[in-house]
Amino acid sequence: QVQLVESGGGLVQAGGSLRLSCAASGSSSPIRSMTWYRDFPGNRREFVASYSLVGDVRYSDSVRDRFTISGDNTKNTVYLQMDRLKPEDTAVYVCKVLRTGDAYWGQGTQVTVSS
Repeated sequence: QVQLVESGGGLVQAGGSLRLSCAASGSSSPIRSMTWYRDFPGNRREFVASYSLVGDVRYSDSVRDRFTISGDNTKNTVYLQMDRLKPEDTAVYVCKVLRTGDAYWGQGTQVTVSS
């Protein structure tokens, strides 16, 4: 059973920054990638950014050039540096870990950007 611990959410003014982290533990098989999604009211989930453990990174168009995803393979941890935040970035940010054959989701961390 894989456990995910997300942290770093909070309240910030527009234009500010936050850094999220997602740490995975308990995995007995290799992790292939770690991905951030965000949940908006009305059950809409949006892809934000992904990091594969071979170094491939991807971003949604809405966060490209403002967010940076990185990882520490030795700690099975992924980070999401969010800069120049906008009110429309307000959401619950959820981490997903993908292994060969299964995936695990975190509980999410709230990010609120005030205007």
